Amino acid sequence: MTDSFPLPAAFIDQMRSLLGPDWAALRTTLDTTPPVSVHLHPQRAWLPPAAWQPVPWSACGYYLPERPSFTLDPAFHGGAYYVQEASSMLIAAAVQALLPVDRPWRVLDLCAAPGGKSTLLTSLLPPGSWLLANEVIKSRYQILRYNLQKWGYANTFTSKHDVVDFAPLAGMFDLVLVDAPCSGEGLFRKDPTARQAWSPEHVTHCALRQRRILQEAVPLVAQGGVLLYSTCTYNTQENDDNARWLATRNGLSYEAIPALAEYPVESREYGYQAYPHRLAGEGFYLAAFRQHQDYSRRRKAQDFSRIQRVPRREQALCEGWLSPDFQNELALYTTPKGHWRGIPKAMLADTQILAQYLHRIEVGISLGQPKGRNWLPDESLAFSLHLDSAVPRVDLSRELALALLRKETPPIPDLQARGWHLVTYQNLGLAWVKGLGNRYNNYYPQNWRIRMQG
Repeated sequence: MTDSFPLPAAFIDQMRSLLGPDWAALRTTLDTTPPVSVHLHPQRAWLPPAAWQPVPWSACGYYLPERPSFTLDPAFHGGAYYVQEASSMLIAAAVQALLPVDRPWRVLDLCAAPGGKSTLLTSLLPPGSWLLANEVIKSRYQILRYNLQKWGYANTFTSKHDVVDFAPLAGMFDLVLVDAPCSGEGLFRKDPTARQAWSPEHVTHCALRQRRILQEAVPLVAQGGVLLYSTCTYNTQENDDNARWLATRNGLSYEAIPALAEYPVESREYGYQAYPHRLAGEGFYLAAFRQHQDYSRRRKAQDFSRIQRVPRREQALCEGWLSPDFQNELALYTTPKGHWRGIPKAMLADTQILAQYLHRIEVGISLGQPKGRNWLPDESLAFSLHLDSAVPRVDLSRELALALLRKETPPIPDLQARGWHLVTYQNLGLAWVKGLGNRYNNYYPQNWRIRMQG
């Protein structure tokens, strides 16, 4: 396939200038098969196959011996793992080296879709922390939202905003990750068609767009916090030059990450570069900066304007779905359309502040909605880490699980009782079904259903 998409001549010249004689090794590697990697969900009781091998710089990362059809693996749909390129998991090693683990973090993933780094970061958060995953492009936002729903945490929120909309939240975040849109040179092996879109002019366009995002991101970082900048490209214009520019911003200082010296990444004046001919991964760059200036503003939490508190007399309607201890930690709200959301009380003030300034934001976990005196559970509740153990479950074979994920209703021998059941595969939640006696209804969302056969 790579023969059909030759490398641009200007890109070759650029990489020869960067790597010298080492360019030949990279050139050869770009025509090889890329490694396949995932990171596991740290709280799912699911064991990886014995053939999977660990990624050295990520405790949850694994290499697969070959690329399977993830669409036909029910464990993938149940949130057992996220398919993520191994080099980008260096984010995990960087964050663990840069931030303290003895206090909660407020984290903003500013360019978050499709969600790989957000799910990775969520798995690292100390107790009491929360993460806001933002994506401005509507189609990409829906993918981000879906992937975070599958991850099942109650402390991850999503928003759909341009970076300029965050200005009133200056100084609020302990970590701001800007995994910026880039020219994608690091994907030339994984996706050879990306070579066609590359040009020196596109590199310049990307570098300017990145700088606009970074300029707005700098004040969002709390005093003592970290701005982490990353791309999946090689050139100095998008990487080193932007990092050097960041180091001159008022209040920021470049922060080396000695822990990355354990791995085969190139240390530059500003930042670290991963090359696919030196480690088992694709092209990736990251640089960290410490914030010394105090940009924080006095902000007072106010109750939400677009969602309302659920009256106490109605709250019993959703009892029995979440573990009692966890449900007691939630403040319950309802949307204008009657969908209930549970927001951890410990994070309520922060989420109220976020919602004052971000009008396209979802906070808390979606629980479902009342239907008369009955309850219709939300699809995302099937993935929650806090489901009550008493919720009826039925575990399926791979074949039956795939049929359910295709929105079919095959006979389920173990489903005999009426009422709601959580369909699982290897104890991973997949979907809600409602037994009706001699049949059942499959509530897996129509827009999630898989179409592939096999």
